[in-house]
Amino acid sequence: MIEAMNDGLPADRHFTDIDATGWIARLPARVRPFALLARLDRPIGVWLLFLPGLWSILLAEPGFWFSLYLIALFAIGAVVMRAAGCVVNDLWDRKLDRLVARTAGRPLASGEISLPLAFGFLAALLLTGLIILLLLDRAAQILGVASLIMVALYPAAKRVTFWPQMMLGFTFGWGAPMGYAAAHGSLDWPVLPLYAATILWILGYDTIYAHQDREDDAMAGIKSTALKFGTGTGKFLTLCYGGTILLLLLAFIIAGLKPLGVIALIAPAGLLVWQILRLDIDNPSRCLALFKLNRDVGLLVALAILLGR
Repeated sequence: MIEAMNDGLPADRHFTDIDATGWIARLPARVRPFALLARLDRPIGVWLLFLPGLWSILLAEPGFWFSLYLIALFAIGAVVMRAAGCVVNDLWDRKLDRLVARTAGRPLASGEISLPLAFGFLAALLLTGLIILLLLDRAAQILGVASLIMVALYPAAKRVTFWPQMMLGFTFGWGAPMGYAAAHGSLDWPVLPLYAATILWILGYDTIYAHQDREDDAMAGIKSTALKFGTGTGKFLTLCYGGTILLLLLAFIIAGLKPLGVIALIAPAGLLVWQILRLDIDNPSRCLALFKLNRDVGLLVALAILLGR
């Protein structure tokens, strides 16, 4: 049935971001579907989950060696928990994914991985995440456990609201308060604007990402900010990204960063403006490229924090 549906799609509707080539293709045949289920072929998700935690660790400035330790833990944790989130998402969406050209080839949607194996893989990922969490202090541990609620609920958001990207913002941005708690031992005032900035940033870039599936989502009954704003997405992104920079600026000021750090925010702001100017909601490849550009945005924000210190 799905093959018949896909055969009738126009060429641009065959677009998929699954990449089974490169090092993924060299994995053993039994391992390859699990690597794809964990989205290891697309490390951009790991970067975007990791970056808010990196920002907050650098902003808290716990000391050079402890910073490196926390950054390493958060990097490993981002790989593991992003994979776990993908498994949860695909378990929720395996039937819906079959109706969307970009996701129809995912291992659960295509039947390449069975439900028992997927649940076993998820259990192994969560156990690994728990081990990493136990290496952090109590405040970060509490926040880490709380994040699991959002991870579990996010896939349901697209079924009941046009704002699932907002839910993703709360979830992916959770590294900001968690990283600050791990580095500082508790939360402090700079965390509030920093976390709010991550939410708006994620809301913006995931709206761009959602435009890849806009037509298929509408037919499948999936909601998104891409569908809500449509041709008005550029104006919406201006609000999201403008708010992101203003809130980052506020976090920098509260944290007492030097003027050089504030000036350095011009670079990530420029990349955000570039996304707005180059957006073409009817070009899935362009949307994906602009979405991926946010890794560089996040790294430039991290550099601004370092320069401000």
